Amino acid sequence: MLKTEPFDAAQYLTSAESQEELLNDALASGDAGYFSHALGVIARARGMTEVAREAGVTREALYKSLSQNGDPRLTTLLGVARALGVTLTARVGAAR
Repeated sequence: MLKTEPFDAAQYLTSAESQEELLNDALASGDAGYFSHALGVIARARGMTEVAREAGVTREALYKSLSQNGDPRLTTLLGVARALGVTLTARVGAAR
């Protein structure tokens, strides 16, 4: 029998470049759940306790908010982004 272990992307996203690429992909997808999950993966890669402290929430609340079933408030997402040193920008796309 083949033994498998759960995959944790946080173990492999150790560089700022790989983290940036994940966030850009998540933003480009337009999927809020994917974006939230990506922030969670990066927060785990950098240390959830420190990110939670800098974001102004408890570690437990941050885990819950950024879980697959979580639905974080915008203030939480912005706080995590700020704690991670992520700058979000907007640009106007082509008219539909």
